[in-house]
Amino acid sequence: ANWKVQIEEPVRTSYRGVDVYKLTTWTQGPVMLQALNILENFDLKSMGYNSTRYIHTVYQAMNLAFADRDFYYGDPRMPPEEPIRGLLSKEYARERAKLVNADKNDAKADPGDPYPFQGSVNPYTDLLKRWHEPRQNAPSQGGTPIAMGEGADAYAGLTFFAGTTSVNAVDKEGWVVSITPSGGWVPAFIAGKSGIGLSQRMQSFVLDAAENPFNVVAPGKQPRVTLTPSMALRDGKPWLSFSVQGGDAQDQDLLQFLINVVDFGMTPQEAVEAPGFYSFQMRESFDNHGSKPGDLWLNERVPPWQRTELTRMGYKLTFRERSTGPITAVMIDPKHGTFWGAAGNHGEDYGIGW
Repeated sequence: ANWKVQIEEPVRTSYRGVDVYKLTTWTQGPVMLQALNILENFDLKSMGYNSTRYIHTVYQAMNLAFADRDFYYGDPRMPPEEPIRGLLSKEYARERAKLVNADKNDAKADPGDPYPFQGSVNPYTDLLKRWHEPRQNAPSQGGTPIAMGEGADAYAGLTFFAGTTSVNAVDKEGWVVSITPSGGWVPAFIAGKSGIGLSQRMQSFVLDAAENPFNVVAPGKQPRVTLTPSMALRDGKPWLSFSVQGGDAQDQDLLQFLINVVDFGMTPQEAVEAPGFYSFQMRESFDNHGSKPGDLWLNERVPPWQRTELTRMGYKLTFRERSTGPITAVMIDPKHGTFWGAAGNHGEDYGIGW
């Protein structure tokens, strides 16, 4: 009865001259902005696309950003207030970038402390110290979260990805839309006789403040979601609209897509089809919030010598025929007055012009 549509300001960062916009901390969207801020401190282009050094660097940056997501993101309409200014600070990102070990994976990439970068003191330093302790009401192995189960393995044998709807649209009048509606899948618990389904998104809440003091379940609160529509502007004008389905993989896909376009000069369609990779080191948003430090999903075309290098760096490798999600995107070319549509080759994903 109290529900109403909320109009909010997006959050943003700049990456090599491109302004990138996301929804705020009730989604995982800012995690991609944090990863971009960290990666801006590295010359990714000189590393070479999908080289060992490139994969390692992006993987480490994602781990640092996702650790912050897992501890600091929650419903911004309810206290406590998330430290979003500190999290998106370029100075904070430079400090986080110093933690990237050039030689091996950091299996214990922790959340940082963004509060000093917004001129305040972190009230949760005691909880940060407990980050690796066993969690309340969750099984554990050796004091760390248990390994991911169905959430990670559900895609193991699939060539067709079904799930969240991803839509990006642009028209000649200049309207640009990016949406990723989801959350009503079954089984969902029906609230009494109302017919309203309390969806499985509630799995994303935590019960123990030591896991995330901003996302503890409470009446009237909404859980942090993985849904993450995206827009990028150049020279103050819309340039890219892009999104994807895939739970915790969404901002990993979209991060690599944007890097493909900005750093490696790919067209949107080249960028959505290019083989990527996935980390499972973050704490999963669904099921038991488990983690697999060092787990790396790669395209099966990765050569043997590169597999050997990554294994030596502490990664546990899994290979897939398709290692990129079904990204959809529209790029606006103001010079020629044209649109570039793109859709991943994973199933019912299309680019349509009329």
